[in-house]
Amino acid sequence: MASSTPISTDFLLRNPNHTRPFAADARYLPDGQAKPVVVFVHGFKGFKDWGHFNVLADYFARQGFVFIKLNLSHNGVVVGGSGDLEDMEAFGHNNFSLELDDLGALLDALHTPGATPLPPAELDLTRLALIGHSRGGGLVLLKAAEDARVTFVVGWAAINDIDQRWSPDLMQRWQADGVQYIDNARTGQRMPLYYQLAEDYQRNKARLDIPTLVCTLRQPLLLLHGDQDETLTVQMAHDIQAWQPRAKLVVVPGANHVFGGRHPWEESGLPADAQRVADETIAFLR
Repeated sequence: MASSTPISTDFLLRNPNHTRPFAADARYLPDGQAKPVVVFVHGFKGFKDWGHFNVLADYFARQGFVFIKLNLSHNGVVVGGSGDLEDMEAFGHNNFSLELDDLGALLDALHTPGATPLPPAELDLTRLALIGHSRGGGLVLLKAAEDARVTFVVGWAAINDIDQRWSPDLMQRWQADGVQYIDNARTGQRMPLYYQLAEDYQRNKARLDIPTLVCTLRQPLLLLHGDQDETLTVQMAHDIQAWQPRAKLVVVPGANHVFGGRHPWEESGLPADAQRVADETIAFLR
């Protein structure tokens, strides 16, 4: 009789465009049956084990999915480290192209026999969904636009554009100093953003243009956004739906940017709003 307890499999990934390894894990019920695959992408200042994300992964696994989440390589988490943000130099050298290529490296590994420890018999890669939270939501929109292997796309409180529209004065100071800093209220860290982030965006505008590329999406798209999101206004979800009218939009009443989560999350169940988001997503992916 198959176990009802998901197993967790950890593995490392490498992006051929840089030398920094990054971690992923997969949760699933090992029953020998091919299951739809969900890849979850964290947001800015996020990481794969933030808050309730492990509870979320187990929940999806119990519903018959292989749920994979990864640390983007330059998110500040160190392989073998504390599991939290600690490498601020790596964080400062992150950019949107790196993140897209990291996600591509995971998709390549899933489609390459022996590249991950996951048994091929457990994976139905013809049903491959990307879910992204916040900045990760924008990332999965972009990846789906350029990768036909993705069959479903889901944005949770997703950004609607990568262009920050920084003021000319800020850009001039940033270029002159080479760095600007943002605060992490949770950890008290001053987190650097090196000017290469802006340079990468300027070089790769066509690849990073969410408003244009979301119009080209062929995959079914689900958007979930809280109407009390204090970080990214719910109007962003309405904008994305306007650009891609086939998208399904669910506005979650009373939900904040993290759908009731916090870090660390010490409860056995999901926050109520996150539970709703999970159930809406699972129904969409069935």
